[in-house]
Amino acid sequence: MRRQPALSPSRANDYRQCPLKYRLRAIDRIPEPKTLAQVKGTLVHAVLEQLHTLERAGRTYPAAVARLKPTWAGMVEEDPELAALVPEESLLDFLVECRGLLKGYFMLENPRGFDAAEVERFVNMRLGDVPARGFIDRVDVAPTGEVRIVDYKTGRKPAPRFRGEALFQMRFYALAWWRLTGRVPDQLRLMYLRVADDLVHVPRARELEAFQAELSRLWGRIRADGEHGDFAPRTSRLCDWCSFHALCPAQGGTPPEYPGWPGDAGGGA
Repeated sequence: MRRQPALSPSRANDYRQCPLKYRLRAIDRIPEPKTLAQVKGTLVHAVLEQLHTLERAGRTYPAAVARLKPTWAGMVEEDPELAALVPEESLLDFLVECRGLLKGYFMLENPRGFDAAEVERFVNMRLGDVPARGFIDRVDVAPTGEVRIVDYKTGRKPAPRFRGEALFQMRFYALAWWRLTGRVPDQLRLMYLRVADDLVHVPRARELEAFQAELSRLWGRIRADGEHGDFAPRTSRLCDWCSFHALCPAQGGTPPEYPGWPGDAGGGA
């Protein structure tokens, strides 16, 4: 049986960019080729996750760098297709770029000065009427009880006028944490490793209540589209980076027959 769709920051952003893109990813679940940027981010995230499981004295930049190659080898063993994306003659340059991202992390904070309360926290819950799913990179709890939610970013830091997506993600996980624990996080922090810079936000309960209403409206539009498969394409400059051109009417392609909403009677579940 196909898995019931749920909202994550990424899937919510897909729908807001282009409803058809959301459908092809979340409902049809059509495979897409991995990109170099994606696997670079996966590798760096995995190394930072490992780093925060070490004793404090071992959380050093050289220790993190030393974990890049064996972690990459494990990723390739699990998914051999990655070897074609980063062939042996390109591996050194790839690892050097990842090393630079780790350096950006250590320029932003000293992981030997604190212990993370949680890393890679899986969230699978309902936010009101909205099924929500995703991973929180890290949760820090201060000795005095303050809670900080941290997310690592390996891409560019957005210009101020384009920070809506970043704030959307931060609010999503802040709301999830509030509903899970009953406490509004004291701080949200996005760490942009490429430029050794961050984006910090202090959420408020009223703000998160409004955000939950926004999520509910968004999910309502998705479910309305899902009833009959009316996920219309929406064109923008982001189309240049989309892998679904052959399936998009706006690009001269033809989408597959709509399989129905997963779990609905007659919907091909």
